[in-house]
Amino acid sequence: MITETKTSTGETKQGVNILHARRLGIDTQYEAIVFMRSDCPICHSEGFSAQTRIRVSYKDQSVIATLFQTAPDMLEHGEIGLSESAWHRLGILKGETVSICHPRPLDSLSNLRSKIYGRPLEANAVRSIFEDIVSGRYSDIHLASFITACSARPLDHSEMVAFTGAMTDAGDRLQWDTYPVVDKHCVGGLPGNRTSPIVVAIVTACGLTMPKTSSRAITSPAGTADTMETLAPVDLDIAAMRRVVEKEGGCIVWGGAVRLSPADDTLIRIERALGLDSEGQLVASVLSKKIAAGSTHVILDLPVGPTAKVRSQNAAHALSRDLVAVALAFDVEARTVISDGRQPIGRGIGPALEARDVLSVLQGATDAPPDLRDKSIALAGHLLELGGTIEMGSGVKLAERALADGSAWNKFQGICEAQGGMRRPPEALHRHPVFAKESGKVTAIDNRRLAKVAKLAGAPGAKAAGLEVHTRIGTAVCVGEPLYTIHAEAPGELDYSLEYVQENNDIFELTEL
Repeated sequence: MITETKTSTGETKQGVNILHARRLGIDTQYEAIVFMRSDCPICHSEGFSAQTRIRVSYKDQSVIATLFQTAPDMLEHGEIGLSESAWHRLGILKGETVSICHPRPLDSLSNLRSKIYGRPLEANAVRSIFEDIVSGRYSDIHLASFITACSARPLDHSEMVAFTGAMTDAGDRLQWDTYPVVDKHCVGGLPGNRTSPIVVAIVTACGLTMPKTSSRAITSPAGTADTMETLAPVDLDIAAMRRVVEKEGGCIVWGGAVRLSPADDTLIRIERALGLDSEGQLVASVLSKKIAAGSTHVILDLPVGPTAKVRSQNAAHALSRDLVAVALAFDVEARTVISDGRQPIGRGIGPALEARDVLSVLQGATDAPPDLRDKSIALAGHLLELGGTIEMGSGVKLAERALADGSAWNKFQGICEAQGGMRRPPEALHRHPVFAKESGKVTAIDNRRLAKVAKLAGAPGAKAAGLEVHTRIGTAVCVGEPLYTIHAEAPGELDYSLEYVQENNDIFELTEL
């Protein structure tokens, strides 16, 4: 509705709704939120109520935001309060005004409703949905409905291809002057498992190009970007990323800084809150980022275990078939590796602790975790073979040589320097070992609850926080022997994690010898 509105100074502006923008300092993470007085004349004239979606515009920028209403004394007349997300996305200067109006109707919601009722989505329908998602037109309620519909009504092959293409096209896309361009990805669900920095160092030391974009943790104790950030800057834009790759052959950067597949970043936030991660969306999520990064050859790690994301061998084989088939539709050659997901990889869980494991492997330390070293070598070997560097069956030997002769370590240092300078991972001030309450043989480890201990200790926000695992499945332990040590930067977080441990003292399952 076109209205005539008085500002707080009494000025009348014809044809638009004008309000003074006020930065409230409220962190709503990714969602744009605005606040208006419950007695605001614009709310009355336009029919705005709490939870209404409105368009907020400043100069040539606009966002679709969710409205919340406040008591009259919380804002001045003629003011609109903005969350941090809304403020930064609009780029508002202090003291400026914004205009507000109803957003245009979302035609793509009819396609969403079709999926809810069980009808498959055509490519054009998928594209319209993702255009609205990336433009910020979908509220969290819309996003949750979309994710739930795609989980309850699994995507078929054509839908997976359409989802992957739409998610790729919605963001930036990198192109490289070299061939092949290789990459790896783990579908997740396993604490530690920080193979990417090691694999990048080995593969680039052997002459292949590997521009690795990685994610930050959402619900886990660390993502690759969180771990790498304790060693070097990761918030590189596309131009800086390209300079690093041209100089060193590879990089390890945060994918969010280069805006590859932004629709996926939006969906992941809601998926984690709902606890949903359908196979079709997982396939599109993984491959859209690899395609957007310009990858031509990809190794995909699928850990399988009772507390991993993929629970069974049958599920792993089904996911493997879909990943390879959809990748092929985009001329990407993919190979999957089904790995052991019964227990963490490496000793550290948490950004700095995982970084120390990475450094120990690259530096050839005698006490480096052998499982992390072996898995990194195996994945790097697969990539070297897939990328055509060496004949099939010889990749592991070449990867081992790159570690043994120091070339991988030298390359990693070069990448860190090119990204802005190598750092020393921080150390936690507070540590507490958790001891075995009985003697026995370790027969199982609950990955999810172990990860929760690390998060309660402060990871990944507190970079030095997390835990260090001292024993593995198949190992005999005696009563009073340490199973793992909790690391925390603050005593309160150490207490939180210890309270959880006391309530869940069977994270390590022991059987009598």
